[in-house]
Amino acid sequence: MKKKASLLLLISIFYATTFAQTDQLPETDPVITNRISQWQDLKFGFMMHWGIYAQWEVVESWSICNEPWINRNGADYYQYKTDYQNLNKTFNPQQFDPSKWAEAAKNAGMKYVVFTTKHHDGFCMFDTKETSYSTVDPSCPFSKNPKADITGEVVKAFRGKGFWTGLYFSKPDWHCDDYWAHEWATPDRNVNYDPTAMPERFEKYKQFTHRQIRELTHNYGDIDILWLDGGWVRPEWSVNDETRPWLGCQGYIQDIDMPKVAEIARENNPDLIIVDRSVGGKFENYQTPEQQVPDSLLPYPWETCMSMGNSWSYVSTDTYKSTNKLIHLLCDIVAKGGNFLLNVGPDADGNLPDTALLRMKEIGEWMQVNGEAIYGTRPIYPFTYGKFRFTQKGDKVYGIFLLDEQENPVPDTYWFDAKDMKLKTGKIKVLGSKKKASLCKEADGRYRIDFPNSFEMPHAVVFEMQKKNKKGTIRHFDKIKANNINVGCLKKHAD
Repeated sequence: MKKKASLLLLISIFYATTFAQTDQLPETDPVITNRISQWQDLKFGFMMHWGIYAQWEVVESWSICNEPWINRNGADYYQYKTDYQNLNKTFNPQQFDPSKWAEAAKNAGMKYVVFTTKHHDGFCMFDTKETSYSTVDPSCPFSKNPKADITGEVVKAFRGKGFWTGLYFSKPDWHCDDYWAHEWATPDRNVNYDPTAMPERFEKYKQFTHRQIRELTHNYGDIDILWLDGGWVRPEWSVNDETRPWLGCQGYIQDIDMPKVAEIARENNPDLIIVDRSVGGKFENYQTPEQQVPDSLLPYPWETCMSMGNSWSYVSTDTYKSTNKLIHLLCDIVAKGGNFLLNVGPDADGNLPDTALLRMKEIGEWMQVNGEAIYGTRPIYPFTYGKFRFTQKGDKVYGIFLLDEQENPVPDTYWFDAKDMKLKTGKIKVLGSKKKASLCKEADGRYRIDFPNSFEMPHAVVFEMQKKNKKGTIRHFDKIKANNINVGCLKKHAD
């Protein structure tokens, strides 16, 4: 009998270890990998950080975290935290109209959306039965509005415009008493009690999180992306030298059982893409470098998430990137195989800032002419050369030449060195122009484009070239070498 019990124990340990190791590996299910490939075709997405913090024009959530780098301009921490957490009682965005957001995003050429359903502060922008800290609870004046289920309204508006829908969700919840327990101080961003010493307490938090994930993935139709933030909430196997400092002064492991989260989330959404940011393994279906662009092609699916201004959330005095800069970022990211998720924070009334709307309009004008060099493309070696960014689709190669501000008309002559790129010489198409350019190969192996016309195209001009062979899209991951990749640009954040 003892031998049988010991054998069963060994078998259970073996299976537990095997499944844990499987979770550490990338996803291989063809349903999910095919969906990721489809997502890579979209290229350009829209993100919105919006919550009660828009009323104060402060950083989303972080100002109530008691870490030394956070500035509250000398305010008493406990009073500040109390006042911040009471912002739910004044949140009343009467001008909220997500159809306007969706229209602006569509006109910008964006194809998918990621919306903050709950940030770290725990305030829920969706209809939840798990907490009273939400837009639908009577404690929030906006609860009387027919659009009180803000997430539901956002999903409906963007889905109606043909967008993929993505839901941002914070794994840590600083308003939940089973994460930041009222009995103890909160010295940093992490759970403020030892989950191993109080497993029942942390189990309650896990179940609370699972139930909210169920609400989000069961109540709003077919969801395409579950974008999970708060990378210090992670399994022990995933902790490394980079992420260990995120665990704070106590170093508590906060494992919310991602296999169970995925199981719940995919019950109604079997092809759901899950982005467990910075954790790696099976449930980080693509990576998300934050506020930065890698130096070269990466050997996995990725997306740069970046704010249009300096802040993720609304700040009336924010400084926005120029349209020229944003289009250059898009072209650079796509040439390196990534997607671009561009964030704008709506104001406390529910409006997108005028400057952001202007930028989106101007990006859209460029995309209407040149979008075929962006959507559905894949990178082609050497990816970049000087001011050129290259993409490919089928037997076409697009050379995107980045123009300086006010550089119009476009230059007459261009050179690029791409010896591995076998291109047909002769007349080539210039997107947006009825006239053609000419492509020839110099004696030194470089290609030269001649286009002696007074052609005006702001931000970037695109040349459409043809491959000599018609083998279709060429894969170039074999071109990657470790020393081509700036490791600093792969740093994964947890904001």
